Amino acid sequence: MPITLPGARFLLFTGKGGVGKTSLACAAALQLADRGERVLVVSTDPASNLDEMLGVRLVSAPTPVPGAPGLWGANLDPGRAADTYRTRALATLADAPVEVRDRRREELSGACTTEVAVFDAFSALLTDGAPDFDRVVLDTAPTGHTLRLLALPAAWTSFLDDHPDGVSCLGPHQALGLEEDRFRAAMEALQDPARTAVILVVRPELSALAEADRTATELRALSLTPQRLLVNGVFQPAMPGDPVADALAARGDRALAALPPGLAALPRDLIPLRVFDTVGLANLRALLTAPEPPGAPLPLGPATDMPSLRRLVDELEAAGPGLVLVMGKGGVGKTTIAAALAVALADRGHPVVSSTTDPAAHLAATFDGRVAGLEVERIDPRAETETYVAKVLARKGAGLDDDARALLLEDLRSPCTEEVAVFHAFSRLVFRARRGFVVLDTAPTGHTLLLLDATGAYHQQVIRDAPGAHLSTPLTELRNPARTHVVLVTLAETTPVSEAAQLQDDLRRAGIEPWAWVIDSSLAATTTADPVLRARITREHTQLDRVRNGLARRVAVVPWCTEPPVGPERLRALTR
Repeated sequence: MPITLPGARFLLFTGKGGVGKTSLACAAALQLADRGERVLVVSTDPASNLDEMLGVRLVSAPTPVPGAPGLWGANLDPGRAADTYRTRALATLADAPVEVRDRRREELSGACTTEVAVFDAFSALLTDGAPDFDRVVLDTAPTGHTLRLLALPAAWTSFLDDHPDGVSCLGPHQALGLEEDRFRAAMEALQDPARTAVILVVRPELSALAEADRTATELRALSLTPQRLLVNGVFQPAMPGDPVADALAARGDRALAALPPGLAALPRDLIPLRVFDTVGLANLRALLTAPEPPGAPLPLGPATDMPSLRRLVDELEAAGPGLVLVMGKGGVGKTTIAAALAVALADRGHPVVSSTTDPAAHLAATFDGRVAGLEVERIDPRAETETYVAKVLARKGAGLDDDARALLLEDLRSPCTEEVAVFHAFSRLVFRARRGFVVLDTAPTGHTLLLLDATGAYHQQVIRDAPGAHLSTPLTELRNPARTHVVLVTLAETTPVSEAAQLQDDLRRAGIEPWAWVIDSSLAATTTADPVLRARITREHTQLDRVRNGLARRVAVVPWCTEPPVGPERLRALTR
């Protein structure tokens, strides 16, 4: 059952985090290579797991994939890309005074520069790169980050046209102008349906389909036309009458029956829910052909040796007010867990603020009702940016003439302004946690790391400006285990657990120690007898043991729910 792939040279796989985008991108690239084409599969995701999928260590240069003649893989390493970009930008200031070069180097040290640098490498692939390949399969970052990345060229080109001699946090405009032709060519390639095909990946879930519809609309606004829809994880029970299996199938059927018109008009392929992890070439090939037979069934009965979410609530309450930072890969149930913890703490009489930094902002829809003692808000990137720009104009724009003020406003339209504005809002919430519980639902992993990078850069700046002083910055608060409890959410599957482990390592390098792990939507915690689901449970137990015996200090398991956990009462059920 190979999927139908467009004939364009560049295949851009995009979609919400956690829908199987990387798996399907790899499987599609392998399908093309098995047909005799020379194929390069590339990830632009800061949290890429192509290496694990393909079973080979990847770098930024194309690397052959053993066991797959005709297939190469590559990761666009954000750190390396940023170093290369900074070196090229600073080369234009070779004759400038040392203090000017140092200031520009500092301005190019933030998360925004990393994002710009990744697109710079991405542009090379679309223009003068990868000449030896018939096809280039692009596994992009989660939806919000991808759209931000794709929107950059339009912002740059108008910015450079109007102010070629200026400087912004992107670097000297003169240096950016050296790449202007390539940026324009990259956008032209993306907007040409004969050269680039956009493939939307979704799961048969209402929230995932609604997000995909928004993605399609925003892509069309950028003149990128989606050309195919892949629905991953479509399930049909092998044994009708099993409550869990029937509920899972019914939920998927309802979602597909309610496809938004913009998605319903696209040609689509349905990928069945598989009993195997999509890691390794054999499983990637099987993903688009025939499923493997179910494994040996487990004895009936839920897992009983793992603590519930209620125990975590007990410990959080005992620790007292502070920040609960709920993190993880997109699509693992992070928002649901954050909402459940917030409702449980509020029900116990504590004032709680629940907020999100996720551009997709599903938090309010998950609560779907009022809870006494609970204040729900959102860090809205657009609103925070407008507020930040207004403050800067009031402070720095006072006394400027019209031309100078217009120049300042144009500089504030550079792509990194939103990142700075969101950081300021995030910082306010961090310090608000000194007075009560703040439960923060963060964005998908890649975006969260960018946010924490901004926090770290601010921390270093404060320390440099006030050596020896006893200061408290957002990073100081995040590093304080008495005030901040980081909860990592994952699914009991190989890739989500590996990505959560990678996030844990990144946090530890920043001096932040995760407090607990939550395994969400566990089939092993149900009593399903369906053979396909029980075969998946066999693999779940491997991951449950991996988390419990080597990764987490404390763990909670949340069963898969027959009804979506939306609204106060269903959220309360998760902590009973």
